[in-house]
Amino acid sequence: MSAPQPTEQPPEQPTQQPSELQVVPMTQAHLDAVMPYEVSMFGTEAWSREAYRDELRDNRYRRYFAVLRGSASDGELLGWGGVRVIGKEAEILTIGVVPQARRAGVATLLLRHLLADATRRSADEVFLEVRIDNEAAISLYRREGFADLGLRRGYYDGGRIDALTMHRRLTQEATV
Repeated sequence: MSAPQPTEQPPEQPTQQPSELQVVPMTQAHLDAVMPYEVSMFGTEAWSREAYRDELRDNRYRRYFAVLRGSASDGELLGWGGVRVIGKEAEILTIGVVPQARRAGVATLLLRHLLADATRRSADEVFLEVRIDNEAAISLYRREGFADLGLRRGYYDGGRIDALTMHRRLTQEATV
């Protein structure tokens, strides 16, 4: 009698999703697709290519994933995100969804994948910050169990926009 095989894929393997969507580990090869959106979507808060390169090199604590339509090797980029885990705490570092893929479940898929990755790495709580004027993201985070924690006054856009900080407890059942 053989031992049962695990049903959960390790985070290094692409996760096949319905409708040909895959969540794959983000690599430097994805940066050519990410960077134009990063700049257009996040403006003055956009990360530089070099910042992403540094983040992708530091995979002890940080992991980044891309959502692709099609194959893992040459699929169309729909979104990307990152999570950092240190000890029992996780932080969602960034989530971006290309405009043409919004309202199609990409952000939910990506957020759930980031939460599952944090759970697999033994985090028991997760934090994030979001622009107070990003109603779609705040709504998503609340639907996914995040609660408001506080405000960081003048955090974004040269001190003009506040950040809402949010928190959620994780359970070991969180998987993708």
